[in-house]
Amino acid sequence: MWRKLRIFVLLFVLVTVAQQAWLKNGQPDWHRTLYVTLYPVNADLSEASNVAIRRLNQAQLTQIEEYFAEQGKRYHLALAQPFAVHLGPVVADIPPPPPRNAGMLSTMSWSLHFRWWTWRHSPSTPVKADIRLYLLYFDVAGHPTLPHSTALSKGRVGLVNVYAAPGQTAQNNMVIAHELLHTVGARDKYDLNTTQPHYPEGYAEPDRQPLYPQRFAELMAGRIPDSQHGAHIPANLSQTLVGDLTAREIGWQP
Repeated sequence: MWRKLRIFVLLFVLVTVAQQAWLKNGQPDWHRTLYVTLYPVNADLSEASNVAIRRLNQAQLTQIEEYFAEQGKRYHLALAQPFAVHLGPVVADIPPPPPRNAGMLSTMSWSLHFRWWTWRHSPSTPVKADIRLYLLYFDVAGHPTLPHSTALSKGRVGLVNVYAAPGQTAQNNMVIAHELLHTVGARDKYDLNTTQPHYPEGYAEPDRQPLYPQRFAELMAGRIPDSQHGAHIPANLSQTLVGDLTAREIGWQP
């Protein structure tokens, strides 16, 4: 009897999560500001991550808001503020990591599991979030490289891996902004093996003459091309642009 009841409850939860994900799929209409909540998570249980989370403040998040307001203006978006980014409560539990080199079934299973996890770990905020991003903090001393962050347009949720160090704020903001656009339909525009931006969609100024070096990074490519086979990471969001294809993918232009 209890086993059947548990199965029924689990199925009900999964159906609810799937329904919410379906309703939040596709491009926003951009008739109103989308509210984004960032939930910090101490992913490596380190003191450095604790310190970084305590230092996280609204001023850092305002930089992301202002960046997207400027980019929206470039595309004559009628909405003055596309995103309002707010800091949510700390989440103690660590979310399920995405599978590495997994097949379609494993990826689908993880996606459903992750959305169920977010349904259970979304502390209430003054304004209900349209988009939920979980910031997974890691001590740079123990993690010289981080796994790829992941965000889903279905359900508009994401895992953002960031470094717990004062000098990493600008880099962290770029990763947050990149994953935020994934939740509203933007796609990556770089080679997953080489990290080199794809031409022309991964170039902020694909018609620039001479083509190299580029002055900016396309946000969804993440690097500034120096040559056909070389690129470097921008210092901050001011060295990135939302490209034309990305603008079309998220509904900023036809």
